[in-house]
Amino acid sequence: MPVTLLLPALLGLAFLVLPLVGLLVRAPWSSLSEQLTSPQVWEALRLSLVCATAATGVSLVLGVPLAWLLARTELPGRRLIRALVTLPLVLPPVVGGVALLLVLGRRGIVGSWLDSAFGVTLPFTTTGVVIAEAFVAMPFLVISVEGALRAADPRYEEAAATLGASRLTAFRRVTLPLIAPGIGAGAVLAWARALGEFGATITFAGNFPGRTQTMPLAVYLAMESAPEAAIALSLVLLVVSIAVLAGLRERWMSAP
Repeated sequence: MPVTLLLPALLGLAFLVLPLVGLLVRAPWSSLSEQLTSPQVWEALRLSLVCATAATGVSLVLGVPLAWLLARTELPGRRLIRALVTLPLVLPPVVGGVALLLVLGRRGIVGSWLDSAFGVTLPFTTTGVVIAEAFVAMPFLVISVEGALRAADPRYEEAAATLGASRLTAFRRVTLPLIAPGIGAGAVLAWARALGEFGATITFAGNFPGRTQTMPLAVYLAMESAPEAAIALSLVLLVVSIAVLAGLRERWMSAP
């Protein structure tokens, strides 16, 4: 390998790896169990797991049909729809939180109607955390499932239709088993993204311990008063990220 390529490659590797090494070196290993079992940390961990799982469920219910729509239909403006679906991937999360407030806030386009008609308020609640996380995580699931649908042979669905199966039955009995690995991979990616969400959550749901304070928000708050607790929480998120990458290595990380 030419030196002119090797040197910047090594520098790039060091740039990405050294911060993680620093996190491991400065971790309070002797008091790690104590840090992770404190009531505040445990509450943030519990809330993060619950909200990330709920956001993944929302993404599955809404994202799988949306991916099917993009992959299997000739809908006018499909490219524009796909661009809008993937926009949260590049949109700053804080901007996403502001957008959610403008739509679902008490004075928002939809939120004012929910408040006046049903007395439902979404911002600064645990439900608001789930909505914010689903907003940023769903595109990961849609992209994965759409790719699986495009790779699946549509002739199996056509054969089921010739045997008398309705479109819904063919989707449930033929299509879903074919794309199950793609759905699983997308769900894991969405769950990991939801678990690490910060910007949209703090903007739309706030940072209230026990109600909306997830692990990333707890890390941000702990850096000011308890750095060791912040490092301990960061280690948990790091382990989760590594576990996700390890679990998906055959699908996303394999190289020829």
